[in-house]
Amino acid sequence: MNSKIWHLAAFGVLAVGAGIGVDVANATPDKGLALSPSPNATDQLNSTQFQSDQTSADLAQLLLAQDPQEAANIQVYERVSPAVVSIDTKAANGSGTIITSDGMVLTNAHVVSEGGEVTVKLADGKEVIADVIAFGEDGLDLAVIKIRNVNNLPTVKIANPGSVKVGQRAFAIGNPFGQFQGTLTVGIISRIDQERNLLQTDAAINPGNSGGPLLNSNGELIGVNTAIFTRGRSGGNIGIGFAIAVDKIPPFLQAVKEGRAPTVARSSRPMAFTSENAKSLELDGPEIAGRLENGDPILPVDNSHYDIYAFEGKAGQQVMIEMTSREIDSYLILLDAEGGELAQDDDGGGENDAKIVVTLPQDGTYTFLANSYDAGELGGYQLRLRTAALRQQPPTSRPTPTGVLLQQQGSLDTNDAVLPMDGSLYDEYSFEGQAGQSVVIRLESQEFDPYVALFSPNGRLVAENDDVSRIDKNAAITVTLPMTGTYRVVVNAYDSTGRGQYLLTVR
Repeated sequence: MNSKIWHLAAFGVLAVGAGIGVDVANATPDKGLALSPSPNATDQLNSTQFQSDQTSADLAQLLLAQDPQEAANIQVYERVSPAVVSIDTKAANGSGTIITSDGMVLTNAHVVSEGGEVTVKLADGKEVIADVIAFGEDGLDLAVIKIRNVNNLPTVKIANPGSVKVGQRAFAIGNPFGQFQGTLTVGIISRIDQERNLLQTDAAINPGNSGGPLLNSNGELIGVNTAIFTRGRSGGNIGIGFAIAVDKIPPFLQAVKEGRAPTVARSSRPMAFTSENAKSLELDGPEIAGRLENGDPILPVDNSHYDIYAFEGKAGQQVMIEMTSREIDSYLILLDAEGGELAQDDDGGGENDAKIVVTLPQDGTYTFLANSYDAGELGGYQLRLRTAALRQQPPTSRPTPTGVLLQQQGSLDTNDAVLPMDGSLYDEYSFEGQAGQSVVIRLESQEFDPYVALFSPNGRLVAENDDVSRIDKNAAITVTLPMTGTYRVVVNAYDSTGRGQYLLTVR
């Protein structure tokens, strides 16, 4: 499957948690942290000068650089990296920039909006606790957190608004994939989207970079990394990343300083994608005909046209959406009840037809886009929305072992669903879990290379695994559940050749 959705560059929300453009990329929870900033927490927001002194060793290293560009890379990294942190809330992982010496950190709202204790890892490896102070308004994906009981921290200077030019060099520092803190990547500013206040860059931005700084050659912050455009659900960088432009940052920080910024995360889903603007469909209703034409809404990420539909769904219900056409290359994008990406498909229905089969994570109104793969495609299509039978655990003559939440013998065969991205077969199962509960999921087979993935009640990828070890080719996940609800386990083969019997155990 060729995936063309925006992906948040935040570890732990990528696979099924991205949205359509930056404004809808984050599902906002019902509750957020509501912490009021103390006077001491905000009195240094205007003090954003970074420490630029170089030691003699630093200067020697610069002199050894082979060219001016290499010297600039080293200088920017040495100046800024001490003020770039990793942020972990257990629900998400991202990066941030220290902007005041007493511990104010600028990051993305989607990194810290799901609640939970915020742990900040400084550049020297020390871990400290932070409080969420404020969020951006009207879909602005920014937040400020305050590290507790610190002072004299290194900071990063914020560049002047309007100073960014297409073609200038750009530097990104962050914690890609939540594992490589302090990673520097270099590129240029490829485009400036004035309408959405976004900077497009080819500096590599990957999951875990969300909230980290995009910098100019002087080590000044010119943007906050927030999203990537990628083809393929693996979420890797293909040279198209986006950062919130510096023009939006000073007004936000001023609102934080004056206590006007929201202290609770607010939905960033734009009206263009709300169910009120969608055509209502009923599950198992008649097939309907539609048409993409000039004048229809345009998907910002690739300028393709789309129509939007909505339907009511229940948690645990498995649905199938099919889009067929002889005139366009069909593309489907399904959003969950909170506006986050739940699934998407290009050619899962064969030829140029799209098909999504998914288990709904919660009760609510779901929306989906009937879209085309490329910009400018116009033509008619047919839509069918129906329930699909969820594979149930058959009765067993023996009791389930103590501590086992789910135990299922099954097989991957030609009648199973196909993962469009690689043609591999998969089955789905579900179990009820509690927040804070530790579970072990093991998928065993002697006939194919198992691959297992776990999705949370809100449809986001919790964990996935291929091989337990170099010797043990079975798949296993050990994880602490982040919330209470119905979890989905996807039993999958590593590649399209995988078929045969398996045993799935959740305990």
